[in-house]
Amino acid sequence: MKIFTFDTTLREGTLGEAVSFSVDDKLVIVQKLDELGIDYIEGGWPGSNPRDREFFARAKDLRLHHAKLAAFGSTRFARNSIEQDRNVKALLEAATPVVTIFGESWEAALSVAPEQHLRIVAETIRYLKDQGKQVVYDAEHFFDGYEANADFALRTLEAAQKAGAGVLTLCDTNGATLPSKLAEIVAEARKRFDGILGIQTHNDAELAVANTLAAVEQGCTLVQGCMNGYGERCGGANLCSVIANLELKLGHTTIGPEKLAGLASAARFIAELANLPLRDDQPFVGHNAFAHKNSVHVGAVLKDRTAHEHVAPEAVGNRQRVLMSDLSGRGNVLYKLKQHGLADRLSEEAHRELLERIKEMEYLGYELEAAEGTFELLVREALNPGLKFFEVEGYEVVTKSAGSTSRSTATVNLRAQDGVHSATASGHGPVHALDLCLRKCLATLYPQISSVRLTDYKVRVLEPKRATAARVRVLVEWSDHRKSWSTAGVSDNVIEASWSAMVDAIRLELMRLTEKDESIERAVEDYCWGV
Repeated sequence: MKIFTFDTTLREGTLGEAVSFSVDDKLVIVQKLDELGIDYIEGGWPGSNPRDREFFARAKDLRLHHAKLAAFGSTRFARNSIEQDRNVKALLEAATPVVTIFGESWEAALSVAPEQHLRIVAETIRYLKDQGKQVVYDAEHFFDGYEANADFALRTLEAAQKAGAGVLTLCDTNGATLPSKLAEIVAEARKRFDGILGIQTHNDAELAVANTLAAVEQGCTLVQGCMNGYGERCGGANLCSVIANLELKLGHTTIGPEKLAGLASAARFIAELANLPLRDDQPFVGHNAFAHKNSVHVGAVLKDRTAHEHVAPEAVGNRQRVLMSDLSGRGNVLYKLKQHGLADRLSEEAHRELLERIKEMEYLGYELEAAEGTFELLVREALNPGLKFFEVEGYEVVTKSAGSTSRSTATVNLRAQDGVHSATASGHGPVHALDLCLRKCLATLYPQISSVRLTDYKVRVLEPKRATAARVRVLVEWSDHRKSWSTAGVSDNVIEASWSAMVDAIRLELMRLTEKDESIERAVEDYCWGV
């Protein structure tokens, strides 16, 4: 069955405390959601703020291929005539094919007499319908209102449908209705009203997705939600999870299997524009949604991925990951070796030694699941135990401050096959100075490393109770314009930890280049340190 998707990230989603989109952001997101195959996109409330008015003015130039754009607003105010109501005027000026109107279903929350409220709902919808708009009616507080006075709640739906609303959306505004009760109420509404019933849920009781699915099972054929579960208070129904469950678990059609493969990409794209990290543990689209760490689980997944993966990661545009840690077994290591094309080049003994080394490093505080570059280096060193490009004989870094400014100077001594290389460099801080110095030492022998650059740098305190004497883990992300990788260093000295991560990144890049660059391969050929 076709289930219509109604995205309200750009309106309801922005009610989340940390979520904010510029007009340019919103325009780009509309195009992304249209590309994903969303049926309706609610762009904002033009009657409430200048940003949304500007958005709708500029959105008139958008050329959407599938989605219909909707403007959101309330019924007319009781004191205004329909023609003079500013909110209704703003909805018409938005020039969208679809208009969403909300009206109260809970008699206790009304500010006018019940009969007057019903007339206002009907009059507003009829007026917008006469202006050529497709009207979606959001029945605010529907489930609370039904529990308090079912007859009145149902009469609001009746008034909206008779006036011409094409969709009646039942709203769990407080987000606290349990799935069994919600399903019971939806079933009653479905008996009384034909046409499209929609469902809008909030996540205050961690039930938004479950409630949305329960509503569909009782006959709702339109689902409202926000990408990544953004929204007021605890958020709204996570449209990523709703779509994936409807398509892959319940056999319905929402955006279709081909578009579904772009779900993870769209989720990351919108999170990036919101300037928020996409939750690693977000179902279906998160970085860890199909990640495996327990060695027993990894062994099972290698035999049959369905043992611990409820859907194929590729179906939603994600991928399987096996994490490395002190919980790892040989299955994890084997998986990673296969991933890097190295499985057939290590002996059984080398496998065991590598696993023990991984467990030792995790015990010391390394986090190899985040520093896959460090893990790859361990593997390549195990494959080539005599291959060393340089050894560090020593380094020194001094920082001098004068008033509000400071400058760091580093000196590094390295031994390579052609002798000792020394360099001194100054930088904006100790890590910057050491980075410049290391490159300076190796520039003549290995000019290819000039393309490697630091793109991110994080420090994590591992033993907070030891205060400034605590060990720290430094995680550094690198790029050579072709790919990115992370390396880690652990020490009770943040400079030493940073240096370790830095040296490992350069060693890894050089090892990779030996497989592609004959000049580097010749430079290290048959060279063995101290053996």
